[in-house]
Amino acid sequence: MAQRFWSRLGLGAAKATMRRVGTGALLGTGAAATSYLCASRRGPLHLESSAGLEERVRLLETKLRSLELSDQEEMRAVATLKMAAAQHGLDIAGGTIRRTSSRFCLGVEHGDYNGTELFGVGTDRFIWMAFKPNDSGKIRVYSQNFPDEGVVEFTPGKVPPPKSAEISETWARFPYGVEHVLRQNGIETGRGFDAVLVGNIPGGGMSRSASLVINLMLTMLEVNNKSLPEGDFRVVTMAQQVENDYIGTPCGNLDQIMIYYAKTGMGTRYDPKTKQVSYVPLGVDTNEFRIAALDTGTVRHGLEKTTYAVRVKECCEFVALLQKKGYKIQSLGDVKDRATYEKIVAECGSSHPDHCLRLEYLFFAQERFEAMVKAWEAGNIDEVGATFRRDGIGLRDEYQISGPELETMVNIARTVPGVIGERMLGGGDKARLNQDSA
Repeated sequence: MAQRFWSRLGLGAAKATMRRVGTGALLGTGAAATSYLCASRRGPLHLESSAGLEERVRLLETKLRSLELSDQEEMRAVATLKMAAAQHGLDIAGGTIRRTSSRFCLGVEHGDYNGTELFGVGTDRFIWMAFKPNDSGKIRVYSQNFPDEGVVEFTPGKVPPPKSAEISETWARFPYGVEHVLRQNGIETGRGFDAVLVGNIPGGGMSRSASLVINLMLTMLEVNNKSLPEGDFRVVTMAQQVENDYIGTPCGNLDQIMIYYAKTGMGTRYDPKTKQVSYVPLGVDTNEFRIAALDTGTVRHGLEKTTYAVRVKECCEFVALLQKKGYKIQSLGDVKDRATYEKIVAECGSSHPDHCLRLEYLFFAQERFEAMVKAWEAGNIDEVGATFRRDGIGLRDEYQISGPELETMVNIARTVPGVIGERMLGGGDKARLNQDSA
């Protein structure tokens, strides 16, 4: 049965939520999640003046803080961390809790490894980790989401080799990978710590692995007194290295960016050419629209074992072919004018039809991206939903990364009054946009 949940928008920067522990005491075709935005149609959501914008953001931050303080799930997570630590002999009393969010990508899906701009939001589905340095020289970590694996214990500097069979079927590849990558980047990780974690992020479409990696990385940096300046892009780069170089997942950096730079009340826009992050205001009345997710319940095996890797390979192959033909591009996202696009299709449509389909999606997705961001800024949620829907059709028919479970779920969603758009999220997931009442 599909699992449904609501998400508040623009929450959950990796570094934003930390607290002390009281001393009294988670990837291709058929992937798992589909999400949708719910919105009312009550006119513009933004104010024109900078003073108005500042006031709007202030009100939204106040509102979200009050929601978080009364969040029963937050309190349950903290209680779970304390209970698990006591059961497994881990000392977190007086330590710190770090919370990292998940993300919804609103465009361009699969754009990170294709050189396009990116836009997304953090959500209120999190990974919580309580941690405290120890004097054992050992890193000891327990995940309540993988209880059968018990406590993962290892000595800094002594982890299994990258991409080895030993790590392929265990969640421990994430703390191993973070420690390995930090050392590869010249960062000393010799101090041990105890940690317990729990999360409520679904297994597909919302970047559970990226959230976990960023949480672990910021924690290991802090424990070893090596914390980087806030917003340092090296965190994103190293988090991607964990996935690419240690685990073997051929992902881009979309997930890491959207989680690490998430800002309350804002959408995050990233330009890969300049590596600049900017923010797009979302509006005060967040109760009037929602991004929600439906989980198809299908099994996820990780991006490294799915169609995602095939699409990465196809796009890289096509770029190399076009470069040999004299096109001055570094990625398929560089094809932005219609004359160039039509010339490539005319030359390669017969010999490389699948590759041209991937390009077709990316070319028109970039046009939709600009239209969607402008509609978002203007508060035109109907247009955002329509753009969202058109993009979902492109991902299904041109990028071809959907599946029967997802398509069935989306077809049903379209029949619900108030649904104004639906689109897959993640490596092979589906999403939808709709009114709060839906």
